[in-house]
Amino acid sequence: MKISEIIKLVKKSIPKDIRLYLISKNTHYFINDGKVNSGFSNLKLVPTRISLIDAFSKIEFLFDELIRLKIVGYDNSKSSFELLYLLNLIPINRKIRTFLDWKVFDPKFTKQMSRLFEVRNDIIHSVSLKGVYYVPNRKVSLSTTNGFGKFKKDLIQSWKKLIQIYVNEQNNIDFKKLTKDLV
Repeated sequence: MKISEIIKLVKKSIPKDIRLYLISKNTHYFINDGKVNSGFSNLKLVPTRISLIDAFSKIEFLFDELIRLKIVGYDNSKSSFELLYLLNLIPINRKIRTFLDWKVFDPKFTKQMSRLFEVRNDIIHSVSLKGVYYVPNRKVSLSTTNGFGKFKKDLIQSWKKLIQIYVNEQNNIDFKKLTKDLV
């Protein structure tokens, strides 16, 4: 069954016991609390602190949904809420390492994500992009056009790869069971 067909079913019955982020081509959906909302199809990056924090929060959201999908599936029960609570307590570097341990991320992607999230940590503790550096192989400043351009390119590439990883995990959902739960 196609994602678009599942979305139509969900919109008809609006189940409250399902929490699921679905990706179909370039369209993202977030099913939660009996509602279907639009997801984060792409990252809009401009060289501002707020734009970058927003982008990282979307990536972190997808990390948590990936972990939820692997552990509790699309269930939105008490266990799911408890897992979300725990996920908020786990530092991002531990989540990235967990993905490596689970073989969801390869070592190269793990290293890339770690480098990107070092920038996020610096941004959180700064009032501007001055003094924030990205170190892919040599140190570049995010306050320069070239430095921000390199960072932006790598972040967008990593976002696209994360989407592919999520879709691969999404493909493990038993959509026949899901549609039975919807009817």
